[in-house]
Amino acid sequence: MKKEMDPSCSFCGRKKKETQILISGIEGHICENCVQQAQQIIDEELFQKHKKFQFNLPNSVKPRDIKKFLDGYVIGQDEAKKFISVAVYNHYKRLNQSKSDEVEIEKSNILMVGQTGTGKTLLAKTIAKFLNVPFAIVDATVFTEAGYVGEDVESILSRLLQVCNYDITAAQHGIIYIDEIDKIARKGDNPSITRDVSGEGVQQAMLKLLEGSEVLVPPQGGRKHPEQKLVKVDTSNILFICGGAFEGIDKLIASRMNQSKVGFKKGKDKTNVDKDNFLQYISPLDMRTFGLIPELIGRLPVLVHLNPLDRPALRAILTEPKNALLKQYQKIFKADGIHLSYDDDAIDYIVDKAYEYKLGARGLRSICEAAFTDVMYNLPSENDVKEFVVTRDFVEEKLEDAQISKLRAA
Repeated sequence: MKKEMDPSCSFCGRKKKETQILISGIEGHICENCVQQAQQIIDEELFQKHKKFQFNLPNSVKPRDIKKFLDGYVIGQDEAKKFISVAVYNHYKRLNQSKSDEVEIEKSNILMVGQTGTGKTLLAKTIAKFLNVPFAIVDATVFTEAGYVGEDVESILSRLLQVCNYDITAAQHGIIYIDEIDKIARKGDNPSITRDVSGEGVQQAMLKLLEGSEVLVPPQGGRKHPEQKLVKVDTSNILFICGGAFEGIDKLIASRMNQSKVGFKKGKDKTNVDKDNFLQYISPLDMRTFGLIPELIGRLPVLVHLNPLDRPALRAILTEPKNALLKQYQKIFKADGIHLSYDDDAIDYIVDKAYEYKLGARGLRSICEAAFTDVMYNLPSENDVKEFVVTRDFVEEKLEDAQISKLRAA
């Protein structure tokens, strides 16, 4: 009788008064903590059985096929897509290389440079759809040097472990995209009593990750769970792709080439220089001047630029990709039984405004949201409306009333 009056968990032994919920069964009881742990074990086992990463590409897949897949989602940027396609293709070759080979293929980490809204992050997300290796996207802005408030660089590998459900073997063959890499540039050469804990310190901490070494990684992140056991991860076979806007680096390139970024001064260089796109002339020297340390630049041997978007590219982004912006709005209205269509003049006006604001593809989204918000608010409540045509006059009227109309090109 005493045993029935004071039940306890059959797994951890906690008394009923020490638990929030105690579920009774035929032969015993189980508390809420043990239920959560059991569910976690089930999820891990089922995930590892059904989600298996294959570290090889089908023989029919070549770099051109990878680029063709990227073409379906990303407009233009052929040069960048070629570099990424080759890097990913060679990455699979490295994974399947025999250990007995005398010639060892080294990985070619990539550094992408391009203005905001030109497609750096979209390229990374799109290639992740194509691959069958673990792929993680992280943001460099949250990292600080070890010992300071913020995330340590080892948390980059924690994200990759989470993607493959802590399968260390799979994580050691994955690909990581580090966004906003320019935000950890050295802040300046001026001496200071304070340390550059989110700039040069982070770059130095990343060196061992990029080149390849065994790193002790806190699986759940180091700050919130200091008591956890560390996991050893070898980064030798992890491909790193970095991207950043590097705002202002075009002025450094112009200065190096003895060209004037603005004004009437003409450079003395006899070669024809495209002053609208200085990024195409970028070199590792410019990256060093900007604030990346030479050791980090040397571990990112492939330097590729993304071209700024012109009007034809912006128009293509609006209409052509599988997930084109205008197609997304049509799908939104279709859910309410409304057929949405666009005049060519309206599309041209949106493109002209996006080009004027110089916000890249993200500018297109801002303009469309400003133009279509009232329609998305009103039309679903009007049951008699089954079709709506977006005209140039309509877009002009909505943008004049919107705050975005106060933007002016820099």
